[in-house]
Amino acid sequence: MRLKCTFTLVALSLFSVPAFSQGLTGTLAKIKDTGVITLGHRESSVPFSYYDDNQKVIGYAMDLCYRIVDAVKSDLKMDKIDVKLNPVTSATRIPLIANGTVDLECGSTTNNFEREKQVAFTITHFVTANTFVSKKSANIKTVDDLKGKTIVSTSGTTNIKQITEIGAQRHLDLNIIAANDHAEAFLMVETGRAAAFVMDDILLYSLVATSKSPSDYIISSEPLSVEPYGIMLRRDDPEFKKVVDAEMTATYKSGAINAIYEKWFLKPIPPKGINLNVPMSASFKKVIANPTDTGDPAWYR
Repeated sequence: MRLKCTFTLVALSLFSVPAFSQGLTGTLAKIKDTGVITLGHRESSVPFSYYDDNQKVIGYAMDLCYRIVDAVKSDLKMDKIDVKLNPVTSATRIPLIANGTVDLECGSTTNNFEREKQVAFTITHFVTANTFVSKKSANIKTVDDLKGKTIVSTSGTTNIKQITEIGAQRHLDLNIIAANDHAEAFLMVETGRAAAFVMDDILLYSLVATSKSPSDYIISSEPLSVEPYGIMLRRDDPEFKKVVDAEMTATYKSGAINAIYEKWFLKPIPPKGINLNVPMSASFKKVIANPTDTGDPAWYR
């Protein structure tokens, strides 16, 4: 009788195992168990991820992330997945992915070999270049023109690291300030507290286009580096990455990416109805034809 009872308890226990443990691991198991996926977003990375006038999070990267959410829901055969939005900064985005707080970081994050040691990236969704913006009246055209000046970049970015290294190599004697976010950094140039803001060119174009007086600024044509952007996810989570990569690849191969890109880069966008008018680059067209998650800048040249 005891043997029978024991067998019955074991049998029942097999049916009481949570669904997430039956063949699922990592992030997919977490989502299946909780019914929630957490998206990390930026507050002012126009047009990738930012707040509109109603404090709603919108943007090009957000649109791509919501497509991934739908793909995850389909893969897990779930009727509904609740989306939790978690704001991140340049400094917090990698730690919040690595420690499990955020499942996908939907923004403007450069994929490179150093970061790949801490997090993973899905298929590249934009290719930009590191450069700087200044006021036309300052007559700053090249990196060497920055010698002895105060410049700003955003804390936790590859840009601030690169300009620090370049400044040391060329003996430019730069006074480098680290801002909390892109909006704060641009404001420092706008108010004369910094001579230039070093950042990815697409973000600078967005900030200039939405500024009070766009004609006051000039963006350097001297690229400091090539920067492929990717949506971040945790390392060593092959099941989740497979779903994410498959959806990104399908978005490219189906041609759906064209309408999404046009919406954010070639048409008026909230909140001011500014058209950034940034045609798709040859580098990004190459990614669409041959989807890749590589952080090697040479691949994009």
